[in-house]
Amino acid sequence: MTEHSVRPTSRDVARAAGVSQATVSLVLGDKWRGRVSERTAGLVRDAARTLGYRPNLAARNLRLGTTRTALLVVPALTNEFFARVYTGAAEVAAEHGFGVVLYPSPEGMGPARDPFASARAALDGVIASSMATAALDAISGTDGADLPLVMLDSDPAAPGAAARVNVDIAGGMRGVTEHLLGLGHRRLLHLASAVDSWTFRVRAEAIAAAVRKVPGATVRTVRAPLEVDAGRTAAERALAAPGARPTALVCDGDVLAAGACKAVRRLGLRVPEDISVAGFDDLALARAVEPELTTVRLPAEQVGRRGMAALLSVLEGRRPETGELPVTLVVRDSTAPAPTAGG
Repeated sequence: MTEHSVRPTSRDVARAAGVSQATVSLVLGDKWRGRVSERTAGLVRDAARTLGYRPNLAARNLRLGTTRTALLVVPALTNEFFARVYTGAAEVAAEHGFGVVLYPSPEGMGPARDPFASARAALDGVIASSMATAALDAISGTDGADLPLVMLDSDPAAPGAAARVNVDIAGGMRGVTEHLLGLGHRRLLHLASAVDSWTFRVRAEAIAAAVRKVPGATVRTVRAPLEVDAGRTAAERALAAPGARPTALVCDGDVLAAGACKAVRRLGLRVPEDISVAGFDDLALARAVEPELTTVRLPAEQVGRRGMAALLSVLEGRRPETGELPVTLVVRDSTAPAPTAGG
């Protein structure tokens, strides 16, 4: 089990020391003198040390008005989605006198270095994308009881987060797949991200579930890194493979979809007359390519706003807002009815 799932609480310390939680709070908050005996204070400190318990310094700092800084950990700054998440988080932070430090996890280089001499001393909490969790282990305090962690786009069943902010990823991918099936497409190709994370597993499951409901429909999956050229290479190889050619590509992101459009043209085919292509995210790229991409719009700024609001709620002892944020299917010119010949 991870430390997240078994980390001790003040109640555990109280039980081990044979005292009340109020006494634990007094001792570990260094307010016990004159109220608690030296012996009892020693028992509490010993129990806390044995259990590995540390008080939540972040909440205390918030009350004292000292740090008022949150760390936003994202996989990369090259993806417009995360820049928009930051914008939303920074808006809410500014309204409450907080600052947000943006920290990109160095992709492909393993865990990130701690950006501070001591994150526990410099931060009130961490907001992190599920795709950047590899960086968290190296950031002091995020693996213990000190810093509240708000996870974005992550598995609701996973332990360790004080709060989560998710969008309706499954509904979005189901919607775009049903859109293609509704246009008569029965041979689908899923151009999937090579990143193994919860959000992409959910997308694959949603596509498969939608396809299973339509007699005669099939889906094949190929994976590629989230890059235009990688998407083009993977799609070109899949479309040129022996057997009946797919009539529609549903992609895990607009970047992959842009690569898929290039692959279709390189094979002397047309989008959408011969092959329909759909993306996911609704980045600026979706409107820059020709034809413009059918895609799923994610409320990136709202994700950031909800993430920062959730962190503030945790720090203030309030229950964070729950429920998935809605997404929107945006139909543009890259999808059309399946070709009549074998569609």
